[in-house]
Amino acid sequence: MPFADTTACSLDLLAHDAQRDGRVPGLAAGVARAGQLQWFRGIGTTDLEQPDATPDEDTQYPVASNSKTFTAVAVMTLRDEGRLDLDDTVDAHVPGSTHERVTIRQLLSHTSGMQREPVGGVFDTMVMPERDELVAGWSQAERVGRPHDRWHYSNLGYSLLGEIVARLDGCEWHEAIQRRILDPLEMRRTSTRGSGRRAKGYYVPPFTDVPLPEPDFDAKALDPAGGLRSTAADLARWGGFVADPVEEVLSPDTMEEMCQPQTMADPRGWTLAWGLGWILQRHEGRTWVGHTGGWPGSVTGVFTERESATTGVVLMNNTAPVSPSVAAIGMGTRAIELEPVAPKAWVPGTSVPEQLLPLLGHWFSEGSAFVLSVREGALEAQAVGAPKGTPPSVFEPAGEDSYRTVSGRERGERLHVHRDASGGVSHLTWATYRFTREPLAFGQWL
Repeated sequence: MPFADTTACSLDLLAHDAQRDGRVPGLAAGVARAGQLQWFRGIGTTDLEQPDATPDEDTQYPVASNSKTFTAVAVMTLRDEGRLDLDDTVDAHVPGSTHERVTIRQLLSHTSGMQREPVGGVFDTMVMPERDELVAGWSQAERVGRPHDRWHYSNLGYSLLGEIVARLDGCEWHEAIQRRILDPLEMRRTSTRGSGRRAKGYYVPPFTDVPLPEPDFDAKALDPAGGLRSTAADLARWGGFVADPVEEVLSPDTMEEMCQPQTMADPRGWTLAWGLGWILQRHEGRTWVGHTGGWPGSVTGVFTERESATTGVVLMNNTAPVSPSVAAIGMGTRAIELEPVAPKAWVPGTSVPEQLLPLLGHWFSEGSAFVLSVREGALEAQAVGAPKGTPPSVFEPAGEDSYRTVSGRERGERLHVHRDASGGVSHLTWATYRFTREPLAFGQWL
């Protein structure tokens, strides 16, 4: 259902501000819920020779580095299939690499320390390398930083990830992306080749208002880092996938893994982190997952707030407009504020496993109180006084009197039930810490 008129009007103002402030010949902006556009606005023109060619939701723009998120998902599917490990080194998949101990995980999170661009001054000559040239240049490139020392963005690294995807799948990178992602998600207007209604790229000089046309060229071996073209409607669908992955494409657990911070890209403000392929942007108490893209004549931003499945999309055909992350996240935030997503209704359970009954209620550890309860037949734990909305720890059986924490606090750790001589529950240990029915000091039970 489209947003209410008042919400649409407010979003219209934000879109017009972005178009004017960024001096964008043709801007396309949208906000989606669960993969479907609820609001869209096209402003200006995709082609200065056709002033009435207003962008629509099917207008294709080069999305540049948003392509990296597709490469990252393809890498993670290969990991899930057991065909690579994130801690594999590049030379395990690209024999002959002279850079030691550069891992796939480092390339995904921009922590390898490899130089930003392929050798040859590609954005000086505007000649992109072929695959064989990229691979040869990889060993000639500098490792300009120590691994995991700090975040350092690298198009070269993502181009190599695309090469690894192509080699393991036995086809071109774009063919792997088509089969693994675009076809299952029915993203029919996303490709490395322009087609149909397209936005021409421009550069607006700082001291005049007369746009200059930018060149349209093939990214070649840089496609995995920045070669895709897409539309507002397709990218809305992509945002819906980020919020709620389709198992056919990627396991929801793997998407959750990709959204865990690997490095802080903003060490001063701590508002911008990098996951495994995703930008993780904190804004007004929410985390937005997505990416930006910059290419001659096109700057784009696509960000999703996963909890509400809200996606902000902005596509701009100017080389130097407003910040795409600020614009996309700002529109998404406004939509959440004006039309918040109603929480799911509480649903009564049907049964409580008998073995869990003695574990329910209040427990104490390190002087702090916890509550163990049952929801939908599963054991949960929550610290007393935790902020509203804090997810509980959820447990699954892992043997007799043993449970594994599968989500929330202490994920992965075991909860053990200890019994007295009569068989009753005497205490619990969770992540090796003792939990008792009464608050006790450390060692008071000895």
